Amino acid sequence: MHSNNTTHTFHIPVMGTGYTIDTPVKVAHYGIDSVISIVDHMLIDRFREFHSLKFKGSYNVIPDDDPDYRAMVITSYLNLVNEIVADKFERLKNSPFEPGSEITRYFELLPEYSTLKQDYYRMLDLNGPDLKSEQDSLRMLIKPGAVDVNIMTKIDKVNYSTNNEPLPVEYNDAHASLRGFAKSNLHSSVVLSAGMNPRLYSYMASFDDFYPDESGFQKKKIILKVSDYRSAMIQGKFLAKKGLWISEYRIESGLNCGGHAFATDGFLLGPILGEFKVNREQLLRSLFDIYSAALKSINRHVPTAVPVTRITVQGGVGTSTEHEFLREFYEVDSVGWGSPFLLVPEVTNVDKDTLKLL
Repeated sequence: MHSNNTTHTFHIPVMGTGYTIDTPVKVAHYGIDSVISIVDHMLIDRFREFHSLKFKGSYNVIPDDDPDYRAMVITSYLNLVNEIVADKFERLKNSPFEPGSEITRYFELLPEYSTLKQDYYRMLDLNGPDLKSEQDSLRMLIKPGAVDVNIMTKIDKVNYSTNNEPLPVEYNDAHASLRGFAKSNLHSSVVLSAGMNPRLYSYMASFDDFYPDESGFQKKKIILKVSDYRSAMIQGKFLAKKGLWISEYRIESGLNCGGHAFATDGFLLGPILGEFKVNREQLLRSLFDIYSAALKSINRHVPTAVPVTRITVQGGVGTSTEHEFLREFYEVDSVGWGSPFLLVPEVTNVDKDTLKLL
């Protein structure tokens, strides 16, 4: 059964390279999860300059002749975004519970069935010492949304040194992007999309943050974007053999997704989700056995139970009724809303001409 999420049951997926490049800065303090594409490091550096000057009043230049320029820029930008989100969230958390305040907005944006929203409504009926105590506990219960990143695994071209020698594989586009995320201080997930890249998946196994510690806490998690159940099983097994667990399967039907110019051969979303619903437990159980054996073989902490694994969906959702149907009938944990947010300038970066076309 899907988790009783206390905050939001939607997320904002990656859109293009630029539309959601700084979306977390705009929405994460309200508890909303969103995804940054970390493939275009030149664009990221321009946004790093913009937000550094706005937030800190200064910007440190990373020399572009450094062989690790791409990864360094990405790490620096993600750390900056993390810092801005933490700062905005702290200010929101300490704002007064009054009409129009940031914390009031946080609660007003929550879905009606959220347990937090119900607690908020109860607080509105209180007064005196009870009111102060309830407000303090509400402040402790809220959390910011995730600052997740997306890597299109196939965008992994070889890069060259200044004297035109090919650099080692870890300087390839996707490898360097992954390293940029792995070295950042984010506690979030990397969304792997556009198919399987065995070399990149093997490289992930070299970063400690992708493994659970003694308490079971995992600093960096893996979200796998898949178009069907078979793909989830194949890629899940490959990663499990490396001791890497997929914390979320993000299903996106090529036929339903607005971001794909050409529809793929395949099924509509319903039958795909139906297969995940029926086989969810079996998938996780079979992968957990492989995962546990792999962790044991490399002397790492082995969790005692199957880690929490989310099944989410995105692409082609246009109404709240569809959203609720996907949650209730297919028991998904979250639904990604993409294209509608291109019409919301408070969330995405869309130029006037594109907005007009939309």
